This record gives sequence, structure tokens and C-alpha cells, in this order.
Amino acid sequence: MTDANSNNGKTNEGQTTRREPAGTRTAYFAGGCFWGVERYFQGVDGVTATQVGYAQSRKEDPSYEEVCDGTTDAAETVRVDFDPARVSLRTLTLLFLDVIDPFSVDRQGNDTGRQYRTGMFHTDQAQRDVYEQALQQLYVRYGRRPAVLVEPLRNFYPAEAYHQDYLDKNPGGYCHISVAKLMNVGKRQRYIERIWELSDEQYAVTQEAATERPFANEYDQTFEPGIYVDVVSGKPLFLSTDKFDAGCGWPSFSKPIDGSSLTEHRDTSLPGRPRIEVRTADTQIHLGHVFDDGPAERGGLRYCMNSASLRFVPRDQMEAQGYGKYLSLLDKAK
Repeated sequence: MTDANSNNGKTNEGQTTRREPAGTRTAYFAGGCFWGVERYFQGVDGVTATQVGYAQSRKEDPSYEEVCDGTTDAAETVRVDFDPARVSLRTLTLLFLDVIDPFSVDRQGNDTGRQYRTGMFHTDQAQRDVYEQALQQLYVRYGRRPAVLVEPLRNFYPAEAYHQDYLDKNPGGYCHISVAKLMNVGKRQRYIERIWELSDEQYAVTQEAATERPFANEYDQTFEPGIYVDVVSGKPLFLSTDKFDAGCGWPSFSKPIDGSSLTEHRDTSLPGRPRIEVRTADTQIHLGHVFDDGPAERGGLRYCMNSASLRFVPRDQMEAQGYGKYLSLLDKAK
């Protein structure tokens, strides 16, 4: 992945001499073991090339063993070349912060050490501004400073050949990023901007499986005609005609519009009270749980959902908002 006519693809300053194709840009992300981070970015539409290496090193062209012993102070880093016409630096930044623990110091997953610190190394002020804006959003949401470093890129040395595309060559190799996240990054890319626009409560519920307060949420007592959609993607989930007052304090439905729009997962987070969690098949946001104590005449199920995961579209606005084809379902049910 380096220029064969250069000194192993590096200048004296350690920068790779690989030329960017016209119209592409480059960013450098350190997020723990570089194998997983590289594989993650390879799944992003608009990323044109990746390369793992060592950034911010005190020693020129360090080896993996030298980086691990701590004497170089280098960080395992991924160089990401991307087409800004297809994916923005902000989207890449949000995806990066989404897949790491941004508050962990010198550790990601089971990997511990200075070489596993997190960082976004910029090459100009515009990049720095994008990184710092995203970190400020994290600070506002959580009330604490992320541990992700934002520094000028001092150097970057490509890692040994056997590290490049490691998980492609060794699909069973260790990775601190879950397989689900590696496989889902393409979908996540489509919605990451919207996810970051959610309110604190919406984010906590949809992304962290929190539960909103009963009887004090937006749609518990909403029974007017309309449709309930995914708060992130806008995809239809439930009809008002399938909503009933379960007395539990949360919106309850007897069935979804389309069962394939939801996925079910065993939830053992409450000791002694196993439940079935419900998520959307597309965005994979947490909706709530499904129980078998619903009205028998409606099928016996109770989809107990969080209002924060839904957006209600009144019947008289459905046509204008693109849900006109569902009007017949409302009328038929009525």
C-alpha cells in the first residue's frame, strides 16, 4: 500500500508518500488495536483505502515490538483515505466515536497500554475543527470530557505487511470491535448524523436501551388516528388502530404493521425477570419489550414501547409526510 519507489513509502518525517487520488482526502484515527478499526472503516461507503500504522512516534520507523514496549510512545493508528463527495469527515468522525469508548484512557476492549490510546490526528485547521466540534457534543451530552486526543499529526509509519488487512486474512483473529458493529457499519453510516441529533432522552433510550419514565412520556395517552414511525429512520412501525391503554404507563400496541420491521432479543438485565427486547431491524434502535399479557381478542401480545423511540404522524399529515399508502390500513382497521 506504499509507493515502491520511496523509502518504504515514507519521508524522513515518517509521513507515508502514497499519493492521494484526485479528489480524495485523508484522516488518521487511533482507536485501540488497529486491526478492528481498519476493518470497521473498510465497511464505510466512500472510504477508498486504509492502512494501519504507528503515529506520533518518538522513533523513526518503529517496529511492532518497539511500539508495544512503550519506548516509542507511538499510537496504533489507521490512515483512512476517503472521497468527500460520498462521505464527509464529520460522518467518519461520528462513526469513529460511535465504535470506541471515548472516555477510556489508554485502553479499548481487552487491550491496555499507551499504544492503544484514542486520538484523531489532524493535518489542518479544518480537520481539527470537525474533531473538536464532535467531542464538544459528547461533553455536552455526558457532562464529562472525552479522553480522545486531538493533536497535529507529527508522523505516521506504515505497520508491517502482516498487520495490513489483518482481519481479512485472519477472520478468526481477535478484535475489540464486535462482529455486529463491523457488519452493520454501512447501515450505521446512513443514520449516524440523525442519531447525533437526538435529544438526550431519545439517545439514552434508542442507543443505550434506557427506559423512559412511565406515565410521563409523550405518547402514553395519545390515541388520535395516525402512524408511529422509527424516530431515527422514519420507517413505519405501528398503527394507532393497534394501540391500546394497557395501564402500564407506556405506549402499547397489539402488533406491528410488519413483523419483519422488528427483531427480538432475550434480555436478562433484570435479575430473575427475563424479557424479550424489541429493536428495529433497520436502525437497530431499542424500542422496548414485548409481553404475552395483551388483550386476547387482539392476539394476546403487548408491545410495550418507549415514546422516545417513536415519532407520531397524525392522520391528516400522513399524505404530506410520505405515508399516504398506509391510510387504507387505518381505514380498513377502523
